[in-house]
Order: sequence, then C-alpha cells, then structure tokens
Amino acid sequence: MTTMVERTTTPPPLQGPTAKEKKYDRQLRLWAAGGQQALEDAKVLLLNSGPGVVGVETLKNLILPGVGNYTIVDEVDVTEKDLGVNFFLEESSLGKSRAEESCKYLQELNLEVNGNAIQKSTESFVEKPSVLDNYTLIILIGPTKDCSILEKISQHAQKSSIPLFYVHCVGFFSHFSVQLPAQFPIVDTHPDPASTQDLRLLNPWPELLIFAREKTGNLPFQRDHEHGHVPYLLLLLHYLNVWKAARDGKAPANYSNKKEFAAMVAEGARKNNAEGGEENFDEATANVLKSLNPPSISSGLKEVFESDDCRNLRKGSANFWIIAHAINKFHAAHNGLLPLPGALPDMKAQSSDYIQLQNIYKAKAHSDFAEVTATVRRSEKDLDIESPIDDKEIEAFCKGAQFVKLIRGRPIRIAKSTETLDWSDRAGALSMELENQKMMGLESLLPIYFAFLALDRHHDETSRLEQSRREPSPLKEIPGARDVSGAVLPVPNFAEAAHFYTPAVDPETEPKPWPRFDTPEARKTFDNVVKELDRADGAELHNISALTGGMVAQEVIKVITKQYVPVDNTCVFDGIASKTAVFNI
Repeated sequence: MTTMVERTTTPPPLQGPTAKEKKYDRQLRLWAAGGQQALEDAKVLLLNSGPGVVGVETLKNLILPGVGNYTIVDEVDVTEKDLGVNFFLEESSLGKSRAEESCKYLQELNLEVNGNAIQKSTESFVEKPSVLDNYTLIILIGPTKDCSILEKISQHAQKSSIPLFYVHCVGFFSHFSVQLPAQFPIVDTHPDPASTQDLRLLNPWPELLIFAREKTGNLPFQRDHEHGHVPYLLLLLHYLNVWKAARDGKAPANYSNKKEFAAMVAEGARKNNAEGGEENFDEATANVLKSLNPPSISSGLKEVFESDDCRNLRKGSANFWIIAHAINKFHAAHNGLLPLPGALPDMKAQSSDYIQLQNIYKAKAHSDFAEVTATVRRSEKDLDIESPIDDKEIEAFCKGAQFVKLIRGRPIRIAKSTETLDWSDRAGALSMELENQKMMGLESLLPIYFAFLALDRHHDETSRLEQSRREPSPLKEIPGARDVSGAVLPVPNFAEAAHFYTPAVDPETEPKPWPRFDTPEARKTFDNVVKELDRADGAELHNISALTGGMVAQEVIKVITKQYVPVDNTCVFDGIASKTAVFNI
C-alpha cells in the first residue's frame, strides 16, 4: 500500500524592487520612470571655460541621478590654480587635459553614465555649428572669448530647438540664462495635489447622482454609524439639491451664498453621539468654498487653446498640439468642462462606499479620456500620421490639462561691443521691477545681471582690440581700436569701462519713454558688483560654484524630463546677501 504524500507548493517570492529602482528610489518619486528614462536618454554638452568649476559642479549633479551621456569640451591643461577650486582634479592631474581629468573623476560618481572629453576651445569646436545637433542640451560657461561665439551657439540652438544654458560664476556672484525653444510645453507641472481635485459637484453625471441618491435618500433616518460615514461629497450633492429646490434651481454663486450653504450643511450633523459631532459633515463644510465653483481654465491652458497651433493643425503638428486640439474640442462640447482627472481626496467613509465612489470617478475619467482619444485619432487620420500618439501621453494630458504650461523661449541677450542692446520689449517690466523693489525698501538683484552683461561686453571689446594688434592691416582694422594718431589704444579696465545698460526707446514713437534702469539705487548696486567682479578677475569660489551648479542642474533636469516648471528665463544669485531672483529678460 502506497501512502500518498500531499506536497505543499511554496508561494513564489514577492517581486522586490530592482537594483536600479533601489539606486534611484528618491528621484523616481519626483519624476517617475518616464522622467528617469528621459534623463538616461539625454546627451548633455558642457562647453567649459575660465576656471570651469561651475560647469563641473553642474555635471556632478546630473551624473549622480543618472544622465545618460555627457561631453566636456575644454581646451586648457590643469594648473595649480585648478587644484585649489576644482574638487574633481588631483595633483597627478597637473599638466594634463582638464577635460579628460575632470571626466575621469566625475565618472567615478556613477559608472552607468557615459562620459566623453574633448580638448578643444569652444571657438574651434563650434566652427561648424551642426556639431551641436548631436546633443540634447547645451551648457555654455561664460564669459566666452568674444560675443560672436555666444551668438553663433545661441542662433544655432534656437534654430535647432536645442535648450541652451548660459552660466556665469565670478567671485561671490553668479547668473544663468535659459534659452528654450520658441514653444516649450510642459504637461506634467506637478501642481499641489490639493489643487488638482475636480469633483465636478456643480456638473454631476448620472452615475454619480444615482449613487448620491442611494446613500442620502433616507439621510434623516439612517443609523448613527451610517450617517457619520456618508462621504462628504455625497452630502454636498444632497444639500445642493435642497438648496436649489428653494432657490429656483440656482447653486450658491458667491461667498455669502456659500457661507450660508455651509451653515445649512453643518446643521445636518448629529451632535448627540459619542463624538459630539460628525467628521464627514466637518469635511463637507470645510470643502464648500473650493468644491462649489463653476468650471474655469487656467491662464496657461487658455493661452494654449488660443494659439494658432492648437486651432489649426498642420501636417507637422507636434503631439502636444494634436492632443491640445482634441481637449479644446472637448472643452467646447461640454460647456467649459475639461476631462475629469478621476482622483479623489481621502475622506471619512466606509471602505465599500469609498471604493465604489472611486470606481465611479475612474469610469467617468476613462470615458472622457476615450472621447479625447477618439478626436486625436480622427486628427491623425486627417493629417496622414502613420505613428499614433501613445495612449499614455493622451491620458497624462487629460489628467494635467488644467495645469499645462507653455513657455515661449526667448533668445539670450548678447552684449556685443559693437551694438546697443534693444530693451524695448522688456524695458517697462524691468524698470518696474527696480521701482517696486525700491518702494518696498529692498535691493533688486537685477543690476547683478547688468554687471555680467557688462563683463561680456568687456571681453568682446578686449577681443576686438587684441585682434587689431594681431592684424594691423587697414583692411582689417577694428573701428575704435586706435586713437587719432594711429596708436593702438590700451585694453580698458573693466571697472572703468563697465556700462550700465539703459533701455533703447525712441521718444518719437513712444508716448512715454520708459523709466531709466540707471536709478541711483541700481547704479550703486551695479558699481559694487562690478568692483567684486573686477577684484575676482574671473576667479570662482568653490562654494558659490557648487551652489550655482546645483541650481543649474535642477533646471536642466526640469527641461530634460519636461516636468515641473523651469526658470523663465534668467536667475541671479547674490552670494554675499545669500539671495536669488528670477527675471523674464
């Protein structure tokens, strides 16, 4: 007789996080798998110059989270000065290529990242600007040898829609400007979760109304436990019906109405229970002001809807505009409503009721998403698009439509010594910035930016004068390089030659010329910054460079992942006062 032995099967182990997920756990919580993939696909180009510390510090903060590829272009060899400020060099690096040595030590931070080093000057590297097309994003460290280099890089980056960061760091001050493509849309802006909830209580759909009637139809006769666990949004729907019945079907329309409505809801709570009140009714009254609002769209989304790219799709229209066009049609067809995101806040409720409520909202969100997707597919067919847009991309847009941000990139301001900067498009706003800061008794950081412009102009002027010395031929003479006797003029001292830029405005075409930037307060700040930049003589302080590199890297990650909202478009840091400011210049 054979005894049958019952075999028990050991359950398979739970699937734990991968090594990569463990390594990047913290940042995956910030920008998720999609953002991480975008970062790993990126190819960042660093065009380094000067001490080059801020550029290396920026790369450090990109390599650690796993940027895919980076390239350092730097022409100089390592000197003893470099060893005092650059933490990614050692004594053995002396006399060797700074690009190669920095790359070697940066590589130790993350072996999964691919690093490259090119020992060339920025000028020779971009002799053919098409070389820049190999990169996702460019970081240019200033000041450049002359402004023609910055201009060449800026123009090509703008033409090729490559994001460009121009970074200055000298002494206790730093600044960086961000040049984004002419249209840079961001769908995943990561707004405050509390602001993303759309309960649609003033525009409920049948399934939600049926569930509300089911749970609140006999509200006065419910047992205490049931009464105290009716989800607050169902309570609001119930009392909205009571309110409308007594007011010709009109919902609370202003603050006074809403306060009265909240008081009516609060009166429905039971006080003779063990708790002396009901948490679900407290939640209902607390949410009256923010939950009972007519549908509206943000200024950012309105700008998108009003854009010609959204209204009139073309053969080469980007995915963003095709989806925006579909959502705009949904918005028009549903009396100003956007696709329902489908998320619910936490609330006092029985688990079964809350799950059913979640399913109702998710089903409606899916239905709205399907309607938008159908419009997208029709547009793809009309435009003969072969590769359909991924459903996940459409769904993400539907969920975040209210908070979409369209940044219109602006070219970097280039302070050429042969031209006068035209400020007419921003003069009013920038002058107002100086005036407002003065009225509040604060010191604006805008003059720091002007001082860096003056530094760029000084380098450009110096380059022109040096060129005149090298090429004395009258055919190649640089205007202003010689005095009346024909002698070559000396290179001017930066502190003496620094010019505070004022707006170029034509009084004949402008009824009221803008206030000058050159106010006494701004001039004083400007002069003090110029003295510090002149004293530093191009040198970098490691702590200022490290902090600036962290700020630049943060904005670079925003641009690469197209998540959060990057600086638009200039950031200035005062290391003496430990203050930062952002300006749209």
